[in-house]
Amino acid sequence: LVRCLNFLEKPTEGQVLIEGQELGALTEKELRGQRSDIAMIFQNFNLLPKLTAEENVELPLLYQGVKAAERKQRVRKALEKVELSHRMHHRPTELSGGQQQRVAIARALVTKPSLFLADEPTGNLDSRTGQEIMCLFHELHEVGNTIVLITHDNGVAQETERMIRIRDGHVDEVTA
Repeated sequence: LVRCLNFLEKPTEGQVLIEGQELGALTEKELRGQRSDIAMIFQNFNLLPKLTAEENVELPLLYQGVKAAERKQRVRKALEKVELSHRMHHRPTELSGGQQQRVAIARALVTKPSLFLADEPTGNLDSRTGQEIMCLFHELHEVGNTIVLITHDNGVAQETERMIRIRDGHVDEVTA
């Protein structure tokens, strides 16, 4: 499902509608174009170890062709939002797990997506740090961001506005 929501795959059955557009009807070129409006936040952070926090956050903007001055400004604001501007010149190995996840969230924020996909974003964190990350997600949601959070942690799931349980590839339960 996450791969479908991220426009990496078409569904093998059923329908996936995003903003009224049926995913299965899109061409490969249209699929690639849609992905620029979606940001993925991974459980294992997926930061490049040789790059600083600043460079990791800047990377998607380089791919999007954003000019240098705007990139720097957006990167600074994103790192400030996750309270890591003071660690912007540190590499991932010099950051805690929670700080690495905040860098990953800043990397997602910097692209100004309409949809955040968060795959087990608290899975590799201790409970206190996981709660800090959830507070950040709540803040993002309160200002209008759409977040699809995938988790096996019932405590994390209970914090969401809407919960959809999937079991063996099928919707098992929907709670609003």
